[in-house]
Amino acid sequence: MKIQLPDKVHKIIDTLEAAGYEAYAVGGCVRDSVLGRIPDDWDITTSAKPGECKRLFPRTVDTGIKHGTVTVLLGGEGFEVTTYRIDGIYEDGRHPNEVTFTANLKEDLRRRDFTINAMAYNERTGLVDIYGGMQDMENQIIRCVGNAKERFDEDALRMLRAVRFSAQLGYRIEENTGEAIRTLASNLQKISAERIQVELVKLVTSPHPDYLRTAYELGITAQILPEFDLCMETPQRHKHHCYDVGEHILHSMLGVESDKVLRLGMLFHDIGKPQTLTVDADGTTHNKKHPFEGEKITRQVMRRLKFDNDTTDKVTKLVLYHDYDIAPTEAGVRRAVNRIGEDIFPMIFTVRRADIGAQSDYLREEKLQKVAYIEKIYQEILNRKDAVTLKDLAISGSDLIAAGMLPGRQIGDALSALLDRVLEDPGLNQKEILLKLSKEL
Repeated sequence: MKIQLPDKVHKIIDTLEAAGYEAYAVGGCVRDSVLGRIPDDWDITTSAKPGECKRLFPRTVDTGIKHGTVTVLLGGEGFEVTTYRIDGIYEDGRHPNEVTFTANLKEDLRRRDFTINAMAYNERTGLVDIYGGMQDMENQIIRCVGNAKERFDEDALRMLRAVRFSAQLGYRIEENTGEAIRTLASNLQKISAERIQVELVKLVTSPHPDYLRTAYELGITAQILPEFDLCMETPQRHKHHCYDVGEHILHSMLGVESDKVLRLGMLFHDIGKPQTLTVDADGTTHNKKHPFEGEKITRQVMRRLKFDNDTTDKVTKLVLYHDYDIAPTEAGVRRAVNRIGEDIFPMIFTVRRADIGAQSDYLREEKLQKVAYIEKIYQEILNRKDAVTLKDLAISGSDLIAAGMLPGRQIGDALSALLDRVLEDPGLNQKEILLKLSKEL
């Protein structure tokens, strides 16, 4: 098999080989190239030790010199070049306490997580696939290199990575690898929230976000997202639903594009249902006010997983307003935009359609028609540039003060009252009219 290496990767490998060392592109870039994908980055492994790499290249950065990695800078791009190594004991379940450099490529590949990530390539030798990565790709399997328990003992995050790769590629997890995850899932408690967050986002923004189900079945979500486990165990016996809460969430994620905020919004949109579950005498279930409980839980979870404030705020808004009753009138839609926010409101239509698509077919067409009607009104409001926030008003606090109103809280109250009138009738949004109305307040 021939892989087209970028010119700069070629240059690094050629430079190392010309100096008498071995060098290969390795890991994910080889996997992606075999799959016909464009790699995000290119990693290089070599028999040259870090000091020898630094002598061969004029511009390098000591990225992880202790573990054998230097970043070679070529034309503004950085390429990680790592010495063949054998990892020592992983005392913290994350990092080896020491590494031993080796001249043997096989030993270096043996320490890697999965067979599909343990392939190397250069043009002189071709593809080096000692552990069956190509066969596993043909069989669409995620399998650990060597003993799965050893690989997961070394770095517990690899268990979540197994599901993430499964979701990204549409592969199944090999039986022994899955069994090792079930046994060792509790070790994920050793992993930092930041690392878990990164893998979770990659999973939910993958082509198969519903593979979060696999994480549940293997005991992973019990460690990193127990709130989801509660959803998987919460029934929905209601004419509007055909799945339990967890399965509804999984199906709804498939209904939105691969956007972080939208996918997380769907993941959490019904996260408050277990806590708000009530059951009628006939067994019918209800979850009244679950968006309010869901917003609270979502914020707690996202803080725990160290999400940034902007993402947290957007996702929690989607959760809070995913089921908000928008009056199907122009004034009703303007008020909804004002309440929900101009940045979030357009996403509500996508969220609603995905939510409806993961429900039963009871009144599905009528629900979708209502969403489409409200969206049509919203587009008309956008086209007319109707005022929906205080900044859209044709009057400011300075104008009110100039007209004789005393500075203070009453300025804000007056502007809010004027906006309320304009939301009802956008034709009032003229400076002269608003000044006149302000005198009547």
